[in-house]
Amino acid sequence: MTFPTDRPAIWFVTGTSRGLGLHLVRQLLERGDRVAATTRSTERLLGALGDGVDTSGLLPLTVDLRDEAQVSAAVRETTDRFGGLDVVVNNAGYGFLAAVEETGDREVRDMLDVQVAGVWNVLRAALPVLREQRGGHIVNVSSVLGLTAVPGWALYCAGKFALEGLSEALAAEVADFGIGVTIVEPGYFRTDFLTRDSLALPAGTTGHYPAIRQMVDDHLGLQGSQPGDPARGAAAVIDRVVAGAGPLRQLLGSDAHAYATAKVEALRANLDATADTAPATDFPTAA
Repeated sequence: MTFPTDRPAIWFVTGTSRGLGLHLVRQLLERGDRVAATTRSTERLLGALGDGVDTSGLLPLTVDLRDEAQVSAAVRETTDRFGGLDVVVNNAGYGFLAAVEETGDREVRDMLDVQVAGVWNVLRAALPVLREQRGGHIVNVSSVLGLTAVPGWALYCAGKFALEGLSEALAAEVADFGIGVTIVEPGYFRTDFLTRDSLALPAGTTGHYPAIRQMVDDHLGLQGSQPGDPARGAAAVIDRVVAGAGPLRQLLGSDAHAYATAKVEALRANLDATADTAPATDFPTAA
């Protein structure tokens, strides 16, 4: 994608009332770009932006991403208001901490509805616009926990692992249309992601996973001391899109890089350990 330089760029960003999404909206408006910002509460978004931000280029939209009709209407409203679409940022999501055994059916479906089905709704609505104009950029905000998994984060990881697979396939599918794809993989950022207002917990727990209970307490206590600066994270995402070229994955944070490196090393050790046994299930080579 060639980022527009002769006019303000037009962005469609989900999950914007807090965290990385809020910082993205603020910085994009400060750049003079046009931003359609979806949220569950436009009042909270506008309140969080405050009076010091020029919101004349903002289209705040209350959207339930699980509702395909609402998402399609939001994309149409964006193109009607701003005359096009350049960048889509799928950022909406939330954390969930529990053992697999403690995670209920409704909790699984709610998470995947937002992190997978919701993203798919946005893509189905936006891709025809980008494909027709043969250009654009899609940013899917995953997590380093989309590359590696840790106890207690199974449901969150399941959603992010799915998003990673979706994004890899998407990147190959749309490259010939001039559409770029970036998977953003943050580590721990100093947002309210780990507060009780944002973090979901199971309806019921058992006494069989004391380590996970301790992990939950430790994560709630981590709030305010995370290493990642969300303002710098948002700026890095914008810089990547403006540059228009770069690797598929954008790791944000030294902790994210360390987690990902450890996963690659573990995977390499696994591949080496099975190099001799893996071919044993092939059909015998014909004599």
